[in-house]
Amino acid sequence: MTRAPLPSRHRDLYAALAAALLVATAVLVGRRIEETHHTLRVNWPPLLATWGPHTGPGTWAAVAVAAAVVAYGPALAVRLPWRALLATAWGSATAWILSLALIDGWHRGIAVRLTTRYEYLQVVDRFHDVPAALRDFTHHILLHSPDNWPAHVAGHPPAATLTFVLLDRIGLRGGGWAGMWCITVGATACVAVLVTIRALADEGLARRAAPFLVLAPAAVWMGTSADAYFAAVAAWTVALLAQAVTRGSLLAAGASGLLLGLTCYLSYGLTLFLLVCAAVARLGRHRIRERPLLLLAFLTGLAVVPTAFTLAGFDWWEAYRLLVTRYHQGAGGVRPYGYWVWANLACVVLITGPATAAGLRRTVTVLLGRRTGPGGEARPALLVTAALLALLVADLSGMSKAETERIWLPFAMWLLPSCALLPRPRVWLTAQAVLALLLNHLLRTGW
Repeated sequence: MTRAPLPSRHRDLYAALAAALLVATAVLVGRRIEETHHTLRVNWPPLLATWGPHTGPGTWAAVAVAAAVVAYGPALAVRLPWRALLATAWGSATAWILSLALIDGWHRGIAVRLTTRYEYLQVVDRFHDVPAALRDFTHHILLHSPDNWPAHVAGHPPAATLTFVLLDRIGLRGGGWAGMWCITVGATACVAVLVTIRALADEGLARRAAPFLVLAPAAVWMGTSADAYFAAVAAWTVALLAQAVTRGSLLAAGASGLLLGLTCYLSYGLTLFLLVCAAVARLGRHRIRERPLLLLAFLTGLAVVPTAFTLAGFDWWEAYRLLVTRYHQGAGGVRPYGYWVWANLACVVLITGPATAAGLRRTVTVLLGRRTGPGGEARPALLVTAALLALLVADLSGMSKAETERIWLPFAMWLLPSCALLPRPRVWLTAQAVLALLLNHLLRTGW
């Protein structure tokens, strides 16, 4: 007798349990490695965190936001007019990120995060002459170089640091303003993803994804990490390209190219967003064939930021070459690749939550041709797959083992739309919220 196949909801649960098992294994194996060899350089592997149960000013606000999104999010996502939904999603995501950050209090949770010895605000005063600082940037990347840059400054192209220099110049000085910049701009990433899904696939799918984008566990690290800001820039790159290939807008194509250039000068690793952009181009190939000027507009915009930095004296390729050397001078030369190559995936599970693990299972089913949800889901499935591929390339490269969970934020935002395929959204949203609340209340995260 042939056994009946398991219901989809059971397979979803097994996918979530497998993801939980991966996390548990990463914790147990990581603790053993750190206790015996001290090579992981984190206190609560695989996360840069320490055990420290606590509550704070943001506790009840975070619980209230989570409860409201779980109770009303799915219904409002269906009923609200589209523009009102986008505004509500941004406001709710901002409230979720901010309330989680305030569990650690204003000072530790926001005001000092970007002022530590590793961070960008440490060097704002060294950019009083921006052109000279850019010409001299590569001379301070290596650890043995004079006045070497802090880890995050050395580890990113100078557009990242210049963002905070510009905030300082316009009067928004200090860690508080820098932190709020990352929170408010970072929260727009969910809006960009919604705009993209609606343009390329189906508004109904975008609406179903909205509560999951708002209530993502990633919010634990988006307040306040500069990678939240990077995630938003990368997300709007994709959103504008989606608008270009669906509406034939030369302006959107040029703006997308401009933001992609900026993305590459915010973080070396985010050059991998070319894979996500390629997926968008694949989905919009018919419009690109009809209007080849779209490609020209995109490439023209893409050239702007690299040309400006090159003319200013910054050599991206030389800086990256030196960064690889510095990477191995520090933690990158110590941390074992054999652990981090799979433990990084456990970090991604914690950032995206159990619902995403189940959603990715359904995404695979869609790509294999066995539909499990509403029509049109294959198009966002291609975007999710492209983001997952970019993430895996970054992981396998070995250039992520000296980093921590925050670096996966830009890619994680594009895995979350897979949750739109899940039935019973309130159950999965509850799981997402509980994970985020436990992480932020039981651990003192490093970002």
